[in-house]
Amino acid sequence: MTVSDTIAAISTPPGEGAIALVRVSGANAIDVADKIFHGKEMPSQFEPHVQHFGEIFEPEGRLIDQVVLSIHRAPASYTGEDLIEISCHGGTLVSAKVLEACLCAGARAACPGEFTERAFLNGKMDLTQAEAVIDLIRAKTDLALRSAAEQLEGRLGAQITKIRDELVELLAHINASIDFPEEGITPDADERLRARLDSVRVEIAALLATADQGRILREGVRVVIYGATNAGKSSLLNRMLGYDRVIVSDTHGTTRDTIEETVNFDGVPIRLLDTAGLSTSTSELEREGIARTEKSLQLSDLRLHIADRNMPRPAHFEERNPDSNEIVILNKSDLPENSDWKDFPALRISCLTGEGLPELQKEILNRITKQNLKPESTLAINARHRDCLRRALDGCDRAAAAQTRGLSPEYAAIHLNEALRAVGEVIGSVDVEEILDSVFSQFCIGK
Repeated sequence: MTVSDTIAAISTPPGEGAIALVRVSGANAIDVADKIFHGKEMPSQFEPHVQHFGEIFEPEGRLIDQVVLSIHRAPASYTGEDLIEISCHGGTLVSAKVLEACLCAGARAACPGEFTERAFLNGKMDLTQAEAVIDLIRAKTDLALRSAAEQLEGRLGAQITKIRDELVELLAHINASIDFPEEGITPDADERLRARLDSVRVEIAALLATADQGRILREGVRVVIYGATNAGKSSLLNRMLGYDRVIVSDTHGTTRDTIEETVNFDGVPIRLLDTAGLSTSTSELEREGIARTEKSLQLSDLRLHIADRNMPRPAHFEERNPDSNEIVILNKSDLPENSDWKDFPALRISCLTGEGLPELQKEILNRITKQNLKPESTLAINARHRDCLRRALDGCDRAAAAQTRGLSPEYAAIHLNEALRAVGEVIGSVDVEEILDSVFSQFCIGK
């Protein structure tokens, strides 16, 4: 498999629908279309970006479907290559037959993400934009959708490119003073060099600070509902989702595994996890459920500790710090409260009537905001970006330390090279030759 292959794939989800889309991309894409499409004109004669009605035939000459086909010639296509798009009827079998016809005509089945990969390789987008495509598809809230759209437009890539250009310029100046002393090039004064380097470090640190926002936008805030058996955990999950996701029963221990669903609170995706009830059990199945509950609590961003206020207060139940990442909830406010809970600070709700649930939602958002988990900006990096930028910041810090200690410029250059490579990895551009190009263009060396 090489990038010179012509690839084909069904680009719409599997199943039945009104229309299915089959894409073919590569140097022979139009030849493939000529072999399988019958219409008033051959696809090779089509004007770009214009849809044409016709029929798709199997190699043996049997009709598969009536379709609409369009040609997108390189480089004005999504992949930067010749690209054809076939809109056929949306049945599972018919779309598979159209794809099979494309494969028999000379294309090969595309690998996952290969169309977007080719777009990157052909310079149609940088890596951050390529990653934004999947974020756009997976977005669960308006804020996540806007973040992905802005990244797809290149906003994050533009910031990374700016940092990279500043590092290239800084490194080029240092390297020029080292490699071409006969040209009389002197490095910037220590103060000016430090100021330029500090500016780059501040920009990188600012992007790193958005890592938690990126995690929340893409994955959601992890909120774990836990407590004793039959306290109302599953009922609370159902109430917050707005439909019956979990079976609710008076029988203790009906939830034995972790159940997860996502809900949207004011643009913030909340991952609600209903867990097995905490109890002393001799059942191996229940013990495994409790172990999973404890693991979920360790990984949570926020915990909802729920108890039945109609029952005596458990001996282990303690008052929680209001500034912690835990909210104490007393369920069944529609029933009389046991005297053990008198004056106990907690949110009182009723999963049966819905009383107190709006206040609970507000408190969840309040806690999220206090922990800086609520994204205030749509620009946010992902885990891969964070790893690259951490290495870049470390390189810049080492370069600054070398300069502060009065070491030879070569030491700073080595660390800045590391930082430049790490920044380049974010957008998929790692080319140290640009440093040399910058030297010649700025200082006219070798005239």
